[in-house]
Amino acid sequence: MRYVLPVSVTESVPPHGKAAARGPGPQQVPGRDPRAQWVLTLAVIVVGTLTIRPMGFSGRGLAVAVLFVINCAALLARRLPESKVPKHLALVWLTLGIVAAAALIGVSSSGTSYLFAFFLAAHLGYRLETRPALVLAGICSLLCCGVLYFRLGPGYHELPWVVGLATGVPVVAGIVNRSQRRAVLAAIAAAESAERAARAEARTAVLTERSRIARDVHDVLAHSLAGINMQLELADALIDTGDLDRVREANDKAHGLVRKSLEQAQWTVHALREDSLPLLESLTALLESSGHRDVLTVTGTVREVPVQVTQNLLRIAQEALTNAARHAPGADVGMTLTFETSSTTLRIRNGPATRAVNAGIGSGMGLIGMRERVALLGGSVTARPVTEGPDEGGWQVEAVIPDE
Repeated sequence: MRYVLPVSVTESVPPHGKAAARGPGPQQVPGRDPRAQWVLTLAVIVVGTLTIRPMGFSGRGLAVAVLFVINCAALLARRLPESKVPKHLALVWLTLGIVAAAALIGVSSSGTSYLFAFFLAAHLGYRLETRPALVLAGICSLLCCGVLYFRLGPGYHELPWVVGLATGVPVVAGIVNRSQRRAVLAAIAAAESAERAARAEARTAVLTERSRIARDVHDVLAHSLAGINMQLELADALIDTGDLDRVREANDKAHGLVRKSLEQAQWTVHALREDSLPLLESLTALLESSGHRDVLTVTGTVREVPVQVTQNLLRIAQEALTNAARHAPGADVGMTLTFETSSTTLRIRNGPATRAVNAGIGSGMGLIGMRERVALLGGSVTARPVTEGPDEGGWQVEAVIPDE
């Protein structure tokens, strides 16, 4: 598991994404150019203007002109966004449109009036649900076919009644188009949802990493600085008494805490540099820096473990060795690293103290800190006194972390 720095996440994944930048409103479906729709609509209107006859300001010419304008309005209304036209209003508008289209076929004596019926029928399937779209398309076919079959207008001899019956067929294309559009929009919505989930996951990873860094910094600095401050305040108080020996002792303890803090800070920096964390080499170096050589025992098949596992095992080993030096000075220390099939186990055991114990100030991690670290990885930590064997009277810490 690798985490990116917060700056990288902020730059590569904007907080609102492309979907938010588009803003509310209907989404444009890839592959559907609205300009092409406008061109087709205007082409039908222009062709109708040039071919439909008669048109005038009186008598049948006026009726043809009024119906032509109504059909043009119904056709242009196709471009209104669905979000702005309620379903019941769309149903009324399209119903009136097909009635006007059938009437225009009946009153005109020539021209391309039937094109309005074809285009409106196709839009029925696109705008309405399947059932009402099929019903209206059937009504459209019956009206147009009836006008031509029963010779209800002067233009009946120009078109066969089969053309009128076929005016409802384009509804099938509209239904297919609507289904494809909904499928594409669903895919877009799913992709945007996945993108939002990925951003949320990345943010969670960043916050988790920040929490881990904050915990490390707290362990290294807060308690160590508190101990150093305590020793310096003690030295200041002892100066007034003239007890120089105790002043020197407090000063030496403060220097010792500073050295320990620097050492822990170095290990914290190593823990943040993921590429420089070979587990075996790091444990060996940690043992040598604490004064113990050749005490690491490795069992099982050695393998690379996740970086988070390595970081936490090193922190636990560091805390256990610090506690052993503080509470059992001079004791022998043994460390065992076991690679099992699905987990990695680290065991640190020390014997009883051989010199006077002067515990002083702790590092602040403690058993609670160990458990918190390992719990984040689904593992467990146990710490208990040794009650038998050559290390009887000592202490043992064991951490078991499952592999990810």
